Amino acid sequence: MIMYSLMMLTAAVVSYLATWVARQMGNKLRLFAPIRSRDMHSVPISRLGGLGLFAGFAVALVVASNSFFVKDIFHGNGAPWGILAGALVIVAVGVADDVMDIRWWVKLIGQCTAGTIVAVWGVQMSVIPFVPEPIRIEAEPLRIVLTALLIVTTMNAVNFIDGLDGLAAGVAAIGGVAFFLTAYWVHRNATLTDRSDLAALLMAIIVGCCIGFLPHNWFPAKIFMGDSGAMLLGLVMASAGVVSTGQISSGLYDRANGIPTIVPILLPFAILSLPLLDLGLAVLRRTARGQSPWSADRGHLHHKLIELGHTHRTAVLMMYVWTCILAFGGLAFAIFPWQMVLTVDIVAALIMAGVTAWPYFVRKGRAAQ
Repeated sequence: MIMYSLMMLTAAVVSYLATWVARQMGNKLRLFAPIRSRDMHSVPISRLGGLGLFAGFAVALVVASNSFFVKDIFHGNGAPWGILAGALVIVAVGVADDVMDIRWWVKLIGQCTAGTIVAVWGVQMSVIPFVPEPIRIEAEPLRIVLTALLIVTTMNAVNFIDGLDGLAAGVAAIGGVAFFLTAYWVHRNATLTDRSDLAALLMAIIVGCCIGFLPHNWFPAKIFMGDSGAMLLGLVMASAGVVSTGQISSGLYDRANGIPTIVPILLPFAILSLPLLDLGLAVLRRTARGQSPWSADRGHLHHKLIELGHTHRTAVLMMYVWTCILAFGGLAFAIFPWQMVLTVDIVAALIMAGVTAWPYFVRKGRAAQ
């Protein structure tokens, strides 16, 4: 835990300092993208925050490769560098979009390229969790396609939710903590000579990057992470999910206090359930109108919270709490009796549903008077 915490701290410090540099550079060179119809701000703000996040991720990964305990992850394992290569590509594509607003299909090609790089030189989905037995994927081309598809989907999900100050970074940090605790707990309780884990390291670094970035991005934001930052977070979180899924057939997740083998693949989706829901609704909404799924609108979940009557800050906090319920509620299924967890999750969700809708009921009550 100490070394993971140090890597998290390294990522946070570097991300904070690099984001400050990106702020100054963006403001001095006036690298502002045009304000879009879906944007919630009315003055130009730099979208180069992804450079700060990437700097924190890259530096912390290099430091980890030369640090006690976690450096064992890199011995004979090129996966971390494959993930870093894919991250570099997607950040480059994202910065181009943040500055020049490139066409959606060009960005999609870039996403597929980054996902394929990770799948070929980084990590591959080799197992699909299934009851009663996991399904192994033997054909490497199929592994590559499924891995790249998962990465592209996750990148777009995180990107779609990045619409309010501090929202995407906070959601990723909360989900990353839940994911990290799962990976760490599993390896800590397993009978292993080497308890270091790539998924735990990736999540520790990403949480650190988000923590370092948030002071610059909290409302009112001084810089945005842009597509480069959002897609970076999605790529790394998806890669960590693939790493955990690949460990299922080893029996590791069975040995660790009987944790269900389905948890490693479901937890990332539980963490990203809000972004994935937002992505799915956006695709359905826009295609029903005959528009491109990547066209801009103001129909995202965070926009709906604002329309309900929440302020910018409270809308972000609502999304944070919902993420906590889904992420840690999903994690709890692996630790506590499912009947107790399900009951607590339902009660928490009902309470939050009432809190979320409260401004609407207040406004409706005033209108009826």
